[in-house]
Amino acid sequence: MAGGTKALIFHLSDIHFGLVDQAAIDWTKAEIARMKPDAVAITGDLTMRARHREFDAATAWINSLEAPVTVEVGNHDMPYFNLFERFTDPYRRFNGMKDKVEAEIDLPGLAIVSLNTAPRAQPRWPWSYGFVTDHQLEKTLKAIDALPAGMKVAVACHHPLVEAGTRGKALTKGGNHALAELAKRKVVAVLSGHVHDAFDMVADTPNGPIRMIGAGTLSQRVRSTPPSFNELHWDGETFEVVVRNLEEVPTRDMQIDEVPEDAMPPREPDEPVAPVGRVPAEDPPVH
Repeated sequence: MAGGTKALIFHLSDIHFGLVDQAAIDWTKAEIARMKPDAVAITGDLTMRARHREFDAATAWINSLEAPVTVEVGNHDMPYFNLFERFTDPYRRFNGMKDKVEAEIDLPGLAIVSLNTAPRAQPRWPWSYGFVTDHQLEKTLKAIDALPAGMKVAVACHHPLVEAGTRGKALTKGGNHALAELAKRKVVAVLSGHVHDAFDMVADTPNGPIRMIGAGTLSQRVRSTPPSFNELHWDGETFEVVVRNLEEVPTRDMQIDEVPEDAMPPREPDEPVAPVGRVPAEDPPVH
């Protein structure tokens, strides 16, 4: 369809059932019911430790949302305590919402296409880091190339597609190559999560720039900002990003300017911190 068609998309991430912020998810669900977005993109880490009870809670909550939903797989959603299941049937616990997992959402003039960055294993440790395999990238590129001419594309994934953090540590292996291939196809934005702080930045690639938009967390595991989600206003050509939070902190004060190595609170001077500076005194719980 022709450009100019408007849409409202809610971009959620890192809900971490098992350690949710109950007030934040109740408010988010109410906002979805009130504002009726055209789509909800959830970019992974639905659970804390992929326990059955956590997936049961996540499934019930996600299936109750009053909007089309697409769900990405996060590293926290892979079986932690059952390695046999992790290697033989890693998505079994998504069965209650399997119609939403990596589902393509086609809006007038805009498609949301999935890119899986959370493999069951990879040739480095920890496995929690992002990894864009050739297979997963090819799958995403085929989906993009199959879209009607003129259709704009946003790609949803869990890990930010960057390969070096503030201290040069590898993050998403294959991320730079993936960004270059997506830029070649004029993808309007890559939506991700994982780091628990929101961001909106542009990455340079050999094929031109590409926008990267990250959502914060709706859990108790905050990094330097209170729980939040992104409200994405599509005008037919680009996104306006509003970082929504219960404390009404302005969007720019909620966004970091560089992708950190992980979601742990910044403890060193060179680690990126959002202007709001809501860094917890102690590291967040992990169990």
